[in-house]
Order: sequence, then structure tokens, then C-alpha cells
Amino acid sequence: MPNPRVLVVDDSVVARRLVSKALEADETVEVVGVAADGRIALANIERLRPDLVTLDVDMPVMDGLETLEAIRERRPDLPVIMVSTYTTHGAQVTLDALALGADDYVLKPSGTASPTEAMARIREDLLPKVLALCLRFPTDGTIRPLGDPQDVHPTDLRRAAAPTRVDAIAIAISTGGPTALSTFIPQLPASLPVPVLIVQHMPPMFTRVLAERLDAKSSVHVSEAHDRQPLEAGSVMIAPGDRHLTVERTGRGVVARTSIGPRENSCRPSADPLFRSIAAVFGSGGLGVVMTGMGSDGLRGAEALRAADGKVIVQDERSSVVWGMPGFVVQAGLADAIVPLAGLPAEIDRRLAVGRTDAARSAVEVAS
Repeated sequence: MPNPRVLVVDDSVVARRLVSKALEADETVEVVGVAADGRIALANIERLRPDLVTLDVDMPVMDGLETLEAIRERRPDLPVIMVSTYTTHGAQVTLDALALGADDYVLKPSGTASPTEAMARIREDLLPKVLALCLRFPTDGTIRPLGDPQDVHPTDLRRAAAPTRVDAIAIAISTGGPTALSTFIPQLPASLPVPVLIVQHMPPMFTRVLAERLDAKSSVHVSEAHDRQPLEAGSVMIAPGDRHLTVERTGRGVVARTSIGPRENSCRPSADPLFRSIAAVFGSGGLGVVMTGMGSDGLRGAEALRAADGKVIVQDERSSVVWGMPGFVVQAGLADAIVPLAGLPAEIDRRLAVGRTDAARSAVEVAS
């Protein structure tokens, strides 16, 4: 595959230079142009035909959201990575951008970083996302579709495995996650009989904003997890940024634990610690769900769930923005089923019905 061709859009000369140098330092990416605002960016997209655009959030003339909307009208399949600031406003606008069709985002380094440190941070975060998205959207024009929303039937991989009662659900998700979660979580019923715990790879502040947005549009209660928070049926907890999320059984029931432990798979939060703790506390009652995301986080945790006789289902490739995390689980033979995003609510509902005569009335007894 030819080197991906990237257009860098930012109103800051310094930022344009840092992003361009960070991408070109690896020699696997070609920066074909830069733009200082949205109007120039749109003209350069038509003229240069880049394979991917990095897009600043705050710009004059046309800001990032206006530019993104125009890009999606003209080039709906062009990958766009937002370049955001680490502020509440930045988190809000970034999630707005993801809802409008941005594929991913990176954070600008803080003002305290030296130019060398800033470039290294940008390269570490941005380069893998550029390469993954350009693989997802090849330069030869053969765009791999996200799949037909009507194609919701799961592919069972372990037909001989006896169904077991589900008492807790753990979700691992990364690239493409906020958009997938905004589709999936609002479809969960208020009568959900189990707790749901989510590791979404996002920094502090961003996870809080994500939880607030999901809570506002869902029947279940969604919150950023707090240390020693009791697990309750029908509650959805999102791991706080820069904190691992696990569960622990105490004398008064099962509680969430948040901690600053070593990064796993270069991530904190990481899905592996959560999955391992779900396996240890709930055993065969643990259900792992590995959704769209880059890398292999969740793989070792899926092994622990399977060893405890728990079950693991994954989002299918067609509906995933990046099929890294679920793909690794499938390749390792750990998945019980491969399910399109549109079919996940029904698949989970089917599994929750096992061992329950009335799933809407019965509740997992996590406090006993």
C-alpha cells in the first residue's frame, strides 16, 4: 500500500509544523499539504485528494465542526482525526465531532512540553491512528463498508458451549467507541438485570463528558465510576480516564475499584484488569464484550474470562471502525460469537434471558 497522504489543518503555524514533522519523521506517511482554516482545507482536499485529514477544533473562518460537516457532505469516506485541547470545552467539541462522523481524535500536548517532547507525543498518539484508519480506508479506493444495519445476525463460534447465566457485563472499546456506545447503550432497557462496566480508552474529563452524554440519552443510568461504588443492576459505569477499573467482592457486596496501576497494553484504563477481575468475582457469570478499537487490549482479559467459564462476544469487522481489539480475540479462538453493532442489544438480551424466568423483574444480587 502506498504511504498515506495526509492534509494537516490547524490555524496555528506551530501546531501545523509539529504535526507535519511528527508524521513525516517515521517516513511511512506523506504530508501533502497544510491549511490554516476550514475553507482552505476544503479547497486543498479537492486539489490534493489526501487519504486522511487531521483537523483542529478551534479555527477562524470555519471551525472544526463546520469543516467536518462540509467534508462529510463532499467526501463521506475520507478519514478525519480531530486534534483537540485537553479542556472541558475540548472534550465537548471532540465528542460533537465524533457524533458528526470524525473517525478519531488526538490531544494537543500541553504548553509545558518542549518542542521535542510535543512532537514525540504527537507521533506516538497520532501515527498509529493514521496508519490504522488508512488501512481501513485503502488508498486504492476499495473502501471497506461498515456493514448493512439490517445484517444483525451473530456468528456463533462455540455452538457446543452450554449457555450460562450472565451476572455482569464488561465492555472493552477504543477507536470508534464513543459513536458505537451512543448507538448501543441507549438501546439497553431500564430493567437491565445486571451491571455493565466499560473501559473506553479516553483521558480524564473526556470520560466524564462521555458518561454524561450517554446518561442523558439512555434508560439505564450511566456514570463515571467512583472507587468503592456498589455495583447495581441496570447501572452502567465508565472507567475514569487514567484510572484502571476493576471489581471486588466485599462483605457488603461487589464494588467498583479505581486505581492508578501500571499501564497495560500502553493503556490506562485498560480492559484487561477489568476482565480479569470480572472473571475472578463472577466466574461463569461474567460476559465480556470486545468492540471496535485499535490494538490488543482485552485479549488477555478474554483469556481469563474463558478460563473461568465466562463468555466473550465481539463486534464484527464490518461494523467496527478498526477491527484490532475484537480481531485479536477472534484470532486467538476466544470469541463465542461475532456480532454486528446493530445486533448487540438483541444478542445481550438473549444471553440475559438464560437462567431468568423474567429478565425484566429478576436482578443480579451483587449486594448479597
